[in-house]
Amino acid sequence: MKEINDKITLDKVMHYLNLTKAAREKATAIHEPKSQQGQMLTILLRMADDYANDAQYFMEMGDYIRAFGAINYAHAWIDAGIKLRLLDGHGDDDLFTLP
Repeated sequence: MKEINDKITLDKVMHYLNLTKAAREKATAIHEPKSQQGQMLTILLRMADDYANDAQYFMEMGDYIRAFGAINYAHAWIDAGIKLRLLDGHGDDDLFTLP
């Protein structure tokens, strides 16, 4: 029988914070910032950054459940940018769900 891992620990939150940080650093804009797509990307990445900041705050407060939820939202915003072809994931299917 497979062991169930149902605990949100500091190590798990740190893993996902680091994973999302790596995704944010690797993904690059495809469109010019002043284009309509570039403006949409700015909003999308602001959401990702806000959720990542929230995750960091919750982790520091010891609220690992909210930190885990927030960092997964942050990564989802980045992943959405890849899927919508606003960001280039450079073929990394470990960090992103590629188109």
